[in-house]
Amino acid sequence: MPERDANSLTFKLVYYGPAQSGKTTNLLRLHDLLSPELKGELMTMETKDDRTLFFDLLPLGFRAPSGLLLKFRLFTVPGQVAHDGTRKAVLSRADGIVFVADSDRAQETNNGESFQSMAENCHRVGLDFEQLPLVVQFNKCDLPTAVPEPEIRERWSAAPWPLVFAVALDGTGIAATFEALLRAVYRRHADSLELATVHGLGEDAFIAGVLGQP
Repeated sequence: MPERDANSLTFKLVYYGPAQSGKTTNLLRLHDLLSPELKGELMTMETKDDRTLFFDLLPLGFRAPSGLLLKFRLFTVPGQVAHDGTRKAVLSRADGIVFVADSDRAQETNNGESFQSMAENCHRVGLDFEQLPLVVQFNKCDLPTAVPEPEIRERWSAAPWPLVFAVALDGTGIAATFEALLRAVYRRHADSLELATVHGLGEDAFIAGVLGQP
């Protein structure tokens, strides 16, 4: 459940995936695209070879008609196996996840291992993986070595999660991925948080508020 006090709700959203799949690029492009009432600076902590070492934090927020402040904290987790402890810490109390897969056919094993580690780490930190809002993004789908979209869709046809195909470097699919996650988060928590009945936020208004749309 999101963190709650008398005047605000805070949602924690996490971008997870193998090393160099494009998690950091997702947040950089998303930060460029968004224009909500409250948007902080994107903070990064990286190694000398530009791989994400800890996490990125992108704080966003807007007010519901009731006056309730809704905050969104976006994180990435480090892809390297050596930082599994950090991955678990960042996943703790997550309200939604984007799994960023690398479309390069050579990365299929890494994608599978990372997805499995994500599921296992969710259970380890007490998240109900089966009920958790989750979107799967296949990034780098412009690569000549990328697995074709129809093949990926067929392979994932039995999965319950939305699939989005992206090229994070030029922004393709970035907003669509985030919107799909926000819709999943809204549907998961709207009733328990009385977002529509008490705070006047229907699903479309929730999405528009986060994306900074009128």
